[in-house]
Amino acid sequence: MEFLLDLHPDAYPLEGFRRRQLLEWVFVQGVGTFDAMTNLPAEARTELAQNYHLNPFREIETVRSTDGSVKYLFTLADGRQMEAVYMPYLDRKTICVSTMVGCPARCAFCATGAMGFGRNLTPGEIVAQVLAVAGGEGIGPREIRNLVFMGMGEAMLNYDNTMQAARILLHPLALGMSKRRVTLSTVGIAKGIRQLATEDDLGIKLAISLHAPDEETRQRIIPTGAANSIAEIMAAARDYQAVTGRRITLEYTMLRGINDQLWQADLLADVLQGLVSHVNLIPMNPWDGSGFESSTEDQIQAFYDTLEARGVDVSVRRSRGKDAGAACGQLALRRPGAVTGAA
Repeated sequence: MEFLLDLHPDAYPLEGFRRRQLLEWVFVQGVGTFDAMTNLPAEARTELAQNYHLNPFREIETVRSTDGSVKYLFTLADGRQMEAVYMPYLDRKTICVSTMVGCPARCAFCATGAMGFGRNLTPGEIVAQVLAVAGGEGIGPREIRNLVFMGMGEAMLNYDNTMQAARILLHPLALGMSKRRVTLSTVGIAKGIRQLATEDDLGIKLAISLHAPDEETRQRIIPTGAANSIAEIMAAARDYQAVTGRRITLEYTMLRGINDQLWQADLLADVLQGLVSHVNLIPMNPWDGSGFESSTEDQIQAFYDTLEARGVDVSVRRSRGKDAGAACGQLALRRPGAVTGAA
């Protein structure tokens, strides 16, 4: 039986008006069964149910934060687990989705990295996170207008499935998101960055999780970082910008005594020379057993001031949902015996 959400909207079963009705039930109404699609003929609903399924999740758990954000833990049909985070703001509703179970990048400060790599998510499993969160929050799927591929996994290493998911998210008869409100985050896969620049029909935004401006520090906290040096990542970023003309966000998790020294702020400013970029400083969201601590408020401010004085466009992104285990992978790690990443 095929998973309907894995299909591009143009390849959905039924024809013409009936296909549009089917798409509206899935992506506008957000129904979870074919029986609920009451304006489709009974025989069409029966045939759909015999050939397709709509739900990839065996179980869905939620943990709600006092700040309004909600952590979703999904158990897939094969027993593996992954997560998404819903973040409502006054002017927008945002979701952070996963592209993998676990992650092969193994960033030392990241809870997901501690799991190892489980498997890639299919396009439909990525998109289904949006539909499931909308259903859990009692809102229409199209009310979620901002999305980041910034949850569990390295999106560039599940490239084809992530691109298919992005095309479903943007399709006017599916979720109809704006390309300006969809961001793909990568730990710095130079080949993938250059390939993303060629996706003319997408135009989604790029964020690079750099986390250090010097190779020694970066390879200490990102063991797989040696595969793509900082120089290679920045060269790919400049190539991407030359083709697309789009500003690039640099994500920088602040780790006490590791990457928060002022000489590193100066070096980061040097690394970004000639690139139209925005640096997002992120206080580390602590988790048990990480071995890292977030930089102090004073050190984050000093780092910020140094970058700003060098003419770098910079902000501090405050983590949400700390009381709900907001760091990627925290909920899955807390489930004894759960099937997550590598065995």
